[in-house]
Amino acid sequence: MDVFGLSLGLLVLFVGFGLLIGVLFGFFGMGGSFLVTPALIVMGYPTRVAVGSGLAFVFGTSVIATLKHRDLGQVDYKLGLLMIVGTTLGIEVGKEMVIYLEELGLAGSVISVTYVFLLGGIGLFVTYNAVTGSSGGGVDHDAAAADGDEDIPDIAKTIQSYRVPPMMSLRGGITVSLWMILSVAFATGLLSGLLGVGGGFIRMPALFYLIGVPVPVAVGTDLFEIVFSGGIGSFLYAMDGGVNLGIVLPLLAGSAFGARLGSAATSIVDEDEIKVYFGLMLLGGSLAVAIREIGSVYDIPVFDTVSLLLILGSALLVSGAVVYSSVTALRAEASASTPSVEHR
Repeated sequence: MDVFGLSLGLLVLFVGFGLLIGVLFGFFGMGGSFLVTPALIVMGYPTRVAVGSGLAFVFGTSVIATLKHRDLGQVDYKLGLLMIVGTTLGIEVGKEMVIYLEELGLAGSVISVTYVFLLGGIGLFVTYNAVTGSSGGGVDHDAAAADGDEDIPDIAKTIQSYRVPPMMSLRGGITVSLWMILSVAFATGLLSGLLGVGGGFIRMPALFYLIGVPVPVAVGTDLFEIVFSGGIGSFLYAMDGGVNLGIVLPLLAGSAFGARLGSAATSIVDEDEIKVYFGLMLLGGSLAVAIREIGSVYDIPVFDTVSLLLILGSALLVSGAVVYSSVTALRAEASASTPSVEHR
């Protein structure tokens, strides 16, 4: 039996994968959406379809996650709109690069190598900071909610010191050059168009470390911007036949529920407990793509299967950690309240 042109096995796989990624997106404000494109490439889909469908999935999932942050007042609309301007141009340039690389027959290799270095580098950074207890690339929602005046990173202070007009006043009481905002937006838009990702796992840390935006505002504004970048990117790819709704719809069916689970978990889980898992997930994605490329170069088909299992395993590991930590926290709260009830 086929649904959306997919076998029942593939349908269940995509819904389950979407569920895992939805949990990540809702919990971190930047999810495992960057795992969708390499997973589709590993499964044998054309590069353009993998990238375009990945962007369409990002668009749908980000809408769900943004609504929660809007309700919390964690969206800087002015900053978001400025980011959209730079991101739109970056996405178009990235799309043209993918089309050009496809003509040369290099698209799959270039995108895969970029994933390896990008995910590996960020994964090492996040994991190191999680292990050492430093401020990492992940988002500590509890701390952010309790403390909206966290220290601005030194590099952001340096960037803010360059008063290149026009200067923009942003939420959190910071002022930064318009050109820095547009530069960050263009760079992340370029990656969105080239790699088929929302750019959140790069843009959110960039907003905090480079521009100095408070973490909660960076998360909410990032998601707001992803709604537009994902929408624009998927539209541009759809015009060239690069979006497969048979892939996107099952993924969204799973992520719609997963995003709600992840968002609910932010209020009861201390994110410091699982930041290291998030970093390891990035490293897993990097390793998976590297294994696939080695298998392609040396013609070892089994490496494709190993790569896909690593991608799914990475998402499952972190999503499972979020759910487990949520259940543990709820049980701890229940146990703490039980004695007082019995005493009465």
